[in-house]
Amino acid sequence: MNQALVDTLNVKSFETRLQMGQNAAQLTGEKIRELLRTRPSVNMIFAAAPSQNEFLAALSEEDIDWSRITAFHMDEYIGLPSDAPQGFGQFLRTRLFDKVPFRAVHYLNGNTESPEAECLRYTELLKQHPVDIVCMGIGENCHIAFNDPHVADFEDPHWVKVVDLDLACRQQQVNDGCFESLDQVPHYALTLTVPALMAASHVYCMVPGPSKADAIFNTLCGGISAEFPSTILRKHPDATLFIDNDSAKLLTKGAAFSLESDLN
Repeated sequence: MNQALVDTLNVKSFETRLQMGQNAAQLTGEKIRELLRTRPSVNMIFAAAPSQNEFLAALSEEDIDWSRITAFHMDEYIGLPSDAPQGFGQFLRTRLFDKVPFRAVHYLNGNTESPEAECLRYTELLKQHPVDIVCMGIGENCHIAFNDPHVADFEDPHWVKVVDLDLACRQQQVNDGCFESLDQVPHYALTLTVPALMAASHVYCMVPGPSKADAIFNTLCGGISAEFPSTILRKHPDATLFIDNDSAKLLTKGAAFSLESDLN
């Protein structure tokens, strides 16, 4: 493992995405157990994407009292059938939520007749359950949740909102194998906003794979700006970014590198 501190963001790099996912799950599990030693419950937000597969699989095997964990997810398409495998609630249900006995799981409803009312409902739930831990990824366009560059707002007054998805975001869903073609990808979604995500006390961000190399470079090497929404992680007081050799490949030349020397 190689590591660095970029502004306040801890960066940990591993050779493979499996090592990355297992290490991220171990550290997340340690934080959950630490919090549960001093409080009755922990509130968490999870991302749904293929980039999270190794992490979610390993986390489900951690020795955690899941009956004391309340879970949320961070975004959902508008208009997909509730049982569609591309739905983010369904994705997390099969990979985590139905595998361990959570205290409660709160799903975003992308089929509501009133998306605005659903935003208010979910906001109220988040306010009632202040989030301790966010487990997330970064999109190819540097989005976090569905805060694409054209809708990302670091000072957003809302915690949950309706957004239109930009072309790069929709194309990523095809690149990831979630949809067969671009015309199948919904144009609108519900998302937790940047302030809602950053309100968590602890953030763990897992970003493997060659398709994320540009996003990792822009996240770590440019200015902090909504043009690259994930750069906000560099201002969080306790955030850790987990990457692998593929996603880190633009940070330095050569397969063996030290983030300590190359990023500081």
